[in-house]
Amino acid sequence: MATESSNASYDRAKPFLAVILMQFGYAGMSIVSKHALNEGMSQHVLVVYRHAVATLAIAPFAFIFDRKVRPKMTLSIFFKIILLGLLEPTIDQNLYYTGMKYTTATFTAAMCNVLPAFAFLMAWGLRLEKVNIRKMHSQAKIIGTVVTVGGAMLMTLVKGTRLDLPWTKGYDQLASTSALTNHQDPIKGALMITIGCVCWACFIILQAITLKSYPVELSLTAWICFMGTIEGSILAVVMERGNLSAWSIGLDSKLLAAVYSGVICSGLAYYVQGLIMKRKGPVFVTAFNPLSMVIIAMLGSFFLKEILYLGRVIGAVVIVSGLYLVLWGKSKDEPLSNSSNDEVAGSATQIDTKMQERTESLNQEFVAIDLSRVRPTDESD
Repeated sequence: MATESSNASYDRAKPFLAVILMQFGYAGMSIVSKHALNEGMSQHVLVVYRHAVATLAIAPFAFIFDRKVRPKMTLSIFFKIILLGLLEPTIDQNLYYTGMKYTTATFTAAMCNVLPAFAFLMAWGLRLEKVNIRKMHSQAKIIGTVVTVGGAMLMTLVKGTRLDLPWTKGYDQLASTSALTNHQDPIKGALMITIGCVCWACFIILQAITLKSYPVELSLTAWICFMGTIEGSILAVVMERGNLSAWSIGLDSKLLAAVYSGVICSGLAYYVQGLIMKRKGPVFVTAFNPLSMVIIAMLGSFFLKEILYLGRVIGAVVIVSGLYLVLWGKSKDEPLSNSSNDEVAGSATQIDTKMQERTESLNQEFVAIDLSRVRPTDESD
């Protein structure tokens, strides 16, 4: 019994562990990518290389493991995959990296915390998320969504005083030089990141819908990365026309950014995201983004010497507060659905057991009747 209980606890904890590890992966990607962009790498080329690497990494596993269970590709599924490749790998990531160039890794991660709000609104509109205005937990989800968006606006428009942390002292000149070199523009960057988050939320919702008709996570991930490579290449050729040097890459931070983000944040993340959505839904997948922001803020100030400002910290706190209102409301939905599922499963098991017992007793009665009929006949003979 103890072993069964521990296994059940671990099974319930697996989605939480997986999504937390995803956030650590995203945090590392933000730091590595920001460093590569600071070194002059084109964000459009980075998107192409990222998904080319992801395709090469995930396609062999999809071919081997999904060979016997992969459903037939239909025109409807193929169009959904094309749209998936356009939404997140192409539009969102180009806007995300461009927004990061105009701001900092910490600012970008904090702005991405509006993603759960957008995902919630879309899931609500498509009836993938249950909302009852009369219930407190549903009201919390709605209020939390509004607070999250308000925190993002606060963080964008209010800078506040600079926070002098011990490990960033002496880097004022470096920060100002970096801002001039990369033409930092927080408002323009925030606008791009916000539009990218809308595309990302659409991608997550569409991925959840596509998995219902094409329930092979590895193959779907490989297709998304492949389409993202093709569509991203078309965009990169247009944006970097005549600039062949933008495509050059060596054994440096540019290659590290492409390989890391491709394997961890496209290949593995899309696959794990699909698995989690099957159990917990699309809103749950996006709900842990603030963890990534905290990790990036710490790593960014240490390794990239990014300066933190009071207004942006307050905005980030407001975003997290709103987000966890959404999470609290979401958690109140879970026990009801889980208990109802358990009750249905338990009643089904009891019915099945009773039917088997009844069938066995009927069989025994029929055998007894047949024997009673056969014996008198034998004696008369």
